[in-house]
Amino acid sequence: QVQLVESGGGSVQPGESLRLSCAASGSIFSLIAASWYRQAPGNQRELVATITRGGTTNYVDFVKGRFTISRDSAKNTFYLQMNSLKPEDTAVYYCKAVIRSSLGANSRDYWGQGTQVTVSS
Repeated sequence: QVQLVESGGGSVQPGESLRLSCAASGSIFSLIAASWYRQAPGNQRELVATITRGGTTNYVDFVKGRFTISRDSAKNTFYLQMNSLKPEDTAVYYCKAVIRSSLGANSRDYWGQGTQVTVSS
């Protein structure tokens, strides 16, 4: 069994920063890739950023230069540093990890519970 636990959400003013964390625990043989998604009210969940096991990162255009995804492989934890936050960044943020639980097992996706980020003056 694998669990992802998120932390770090909150309410901030425009221009401020937040750092989200997502800690994976349980039966983890290999954490292959990790991503952050977000979902605003009335909208579909959308991809924000991804990091691979090798450290390659990808971002959607609307967060490039403001958000940074990173990982601590030793802790099976990954992060989303969000700077210069805007009101349109307001959403529930979810982490997702692609994990192989044991040698020879298929990998599968696991999701965190979501954390609210509110940007408002």
